[in-house]
Amino acid sequence: MPNKKYKIAVIQLNLNDIAENNLKKCISWVRDAANLGAEVISLPELHSSHYFCQSEDVDNFALAEPLYSTSFIAFSALAKELGVVIIVPFFEKRMAGIYHNSAYIIDTDGSEAGLYRKMHIPDDPHFYEKFYFTPGDLGFKTIPTQKGKIGTLICWDQWYPEAARLTALQGAEVLFYPTAIGWHPAEKDEYGVNQHGAWMSVMKGHAVANGVYVAAANRIGLEQYLPDTAGIQFWGSSFIAGPQGEILAQASHDKEEILIAEVDLDLQENVRQNWPFFRDRRIDAFGDITKRAID
Repeated sequence: MPNKKYKIAVIQLNLNDIAENNLKKCISWVRDAANLGAEVISLPELHSSHYFCQSEDVDNFALAEPLYSTSFIAFSALAKELGVVIIVPFFEKRMAGIYHNSAYIIDTDGSEAGLYRKMHIPDDPHFYEKFYFTPGDLGFKTIPTQKGKIGTLICWDQWYPEAARLTALQGAEVLFYPTAIGWHPAEKDEYGVNQHGAWMSVMKGHAVANGVYVAAANRIGLEQYLPDTAGIQFWGSSFIAGPQGEILAQASHDKEEILIAEVDLDLQENVRQNWPFFRDRRIDAFGDITKRAID
């Protein structure tokens, strides 16, 4: 029988360090989350390095790793040891010239339950991801694990209701969003409150519209690795929301933290029975959603 209740965690970290140190830090924090009772644990986006997409520099491709190498080996052993599911976002080298922003979903026995490749790739000032990442080609997927059915999307995917919907329609109980988002320091005073509010609002909306739990794992800290630039101040504020958009746990803007909340499948079913949005979808009228614009 599937678990009716299980505990999920997101880990909020400063990851402005070399890969070896970031790996040690992440392993330690995953252990701490498991010791607190977490059964499904997510790290932030691109866990093994600083956020290198602030510039377009071919030297940064050296940060990528082939499938099933360093990150997978380490977290596969850890998941098996602890008996937990771990979501491990990483910079994937698929082959020469093709790289992805990806995430392993590693099951409790250390096996790969699934692989997700980020579908929506941004290109904004100091978020130059299109230079590095080929758009994902695995689609939106719900991954069955020994703890529950989970969907993993990544950062820029947060803004797209279609991604959340297609994942939820496959049975996802939780949508995890490993994230690396922050403020340009010069813009924070003028735009910071609205930017952060929009980020939270859109994901809470995904929770409500789909009757799912949503969990976002962001990084923190000012990452100013380029000379003569202000860098990016990652805003933290990781959170877990329930199927009515209610905030179950939320982190600070500037501290490393573990957030834990309980997924209650009876509650989720009750919410969907009372707010039957899936029942009332007019799928006969949605054909134009696949068009770039309706001219």
